[in-house]
Amino acid sequence: MSEKTLAIIKPDAVKKRVIGKIMSRIEDEGFSIHELRMRSLTKEDAEGFYAVHRDKIFFSDLTDFMSSGPIVTMVLERENAIKHWRAVMGATNPAEAAPGTIRRNYGFSIERNATHGSDAPETAAFEIDHFSKK
Repeated sequence: MSEKTLAIIKPDAVKKRVIGKIMSRIEDEGFSIHELRMRSLTKEDAEGFYAVHRDKIFFSDLTDFMSSGPIVTMVLERENAIKHWRAVMGATNPAEAAPGTIRRNYGFSIERNATHGSDAPETAAFEIDHFSKK
């Protein structure tokens, strides 16, 4: 069954100029790209998006990073989109990500790991709605 997920190319990957490489990989993996947009987040936007992590020690650093430069947001669609996109991205820590994954190829650290993806259908619905409103 086809499903949708949110994907973000984070500020570190935008700065590295690998947007095209990541988007090519997305298309090669059979995703359809919807609602593609480059944008910049304010600190408040980032805090709203990552509100689920508000009580975690990394929250301030994460929201500072996500508001530090432009990002690319996309709604991706394909069968098992959430699970497949997470496999293509790789582990959160690029050093632990499998060879050939986006985070292994383009990530720098746990925080600066090139991409974001929804982790569940409920999260995807919230995240897609969050960015579709803006």
